[in-house]
Amino acid sequence: MQIPGHIDPVTTGTVPLRGGNRIDLVGLTRDAIRAELVEAGLDAKAAKLRAKQIWHWIYHRGVTDFEAMTDIAKSMRPWLTDRYIIGRPTVREAQVSNDGTRKWLLAAADGQEYEMVFIPDADRGTLCVSSQVGCTLNCRFCHTGTMRLVRNLAAGEIVGQVLLARDALGEWPKGTMASAPDTDDEDDDAGHYTSDGRMLTNIVMMGMGEPLYNFDEVKGALKIVMDGDGLALSKRRITLSTSGVVPMMARAGEEIGVNLAVSLHAVNKEIRDEIVPLNRKYGIEELLQACADYPGANNARRITFEYVMLKDKNDSDEDARELVRLIKQYKLPAKVNLIPFNPWPGAPYECSTPERVRKFSNLIFEAGISAPIRTPRGRDIMAACGQLKSAATKPTRAELDRIAEEKQAALG
Repeated sequence: MQIPGHIDPVTTGTVPLRGGNRIDLVGLTRDAIRAELVEAGLDAKAAKLRAKQIWHWIYHRGVTDFEAMTDIAKSMRPWLTDRYIIGRPTVREAQVSNDGTRKWLLAAADGQEYEMVFIPDADRGTLCVSSQVGCTLNCRFCHTGTMRLVRNLAAGEIVGQVLLARDALGEWPKGTMASAPDTDDEDDDAGHYTSDGRMLTNIVMMGMGEPLYNFDEVKGALKIVMDGDGLALSKRRITLSTSGVVPMMARAGEEIGVNLAVSLHAVNKEIRDEIVPLNRKYGIEELLQACADYPGANNARRITFEYVMLKDKNDSDEDARELVRLIKQYKLPAKVNLIPFNPWPGAPYECSTPERVRKFSNLIFEAGISAPIRTPRGRDIMAACGQLKSAATKPTRAELDRIAEEKQAALG
């Protein structure tokens, strides 16, 4: 889509269909599924009913085979199978960290690769979802930022990550669906089923890519994830992270309505220009004003400022005090998530010492602002924050610099 204020550097391109000539229903709205059924020859009434049934099976039951849809006539299931598929990303590699974190290297129908991560905790399970193959931006501390952008992920590829994670965690409801009175020729063995407890409780759009440079597809995917008749994940359990694409932030609040996280990482222009070069286009003041204007932000739904701790770069007492001053100046309902830098091959930074991180955190807490220190997860499998990168190649420093220059030129 065209981003207000400048030329959008993203070219989505065409995403090949998984399944050849058959249409993948994952990522389509109920109305779009109904329209596809009408186009294929069903009358409007039948298409509306079948779309509702198919939606339930895809998003509430996790079914990928039409033959398993026991409330749809047996005679109709081959007709659906001939025309449609219920796809999943291809798993190229699955890794499990010593701390239980899981990382999947996934492949799209066109062979492009991207990653997702599941982080289990005692009281929640968080899925870190990607929105692009590669990344539009070139944040200097981030491994993904060293990749060229290949393309945006489609809504079906985004929501497909959530479906695949639930597959892998084995948490789809068990049993057989009860017969519905308004259908015909159901299986004789239809019966009740139970909905089991979830391991996957939260989603963060913090994987590969900048979500607000893929707004329409991210919005479409999250609307499906939040739909009460399907995956039914509350918007309060979904967080969208942006590096500061200011023109799209209000729309994200109004049209998606999920929690907002902002990759801040510095409190002055010079350092943030280096760490998050998008700052050269949308400065700190403009970004913080957009945060102040974010629809729905309040003390119950605070904005999260992500702040990666880089040794001798952004971790001084003066930086902590300036961060407090800025949050109070803009009257932001906010918390600060302090992230010890997660190293990767060729990274130009080092992590702040544990003592320095604790002192930084204490200064912010003393000012009445929450500043928890994130415990690094999945470092041993390169699954921690800022470490995701699907490409197997190892570019030289000169190549990395050239990629960064190309991205900055595209952003303007």
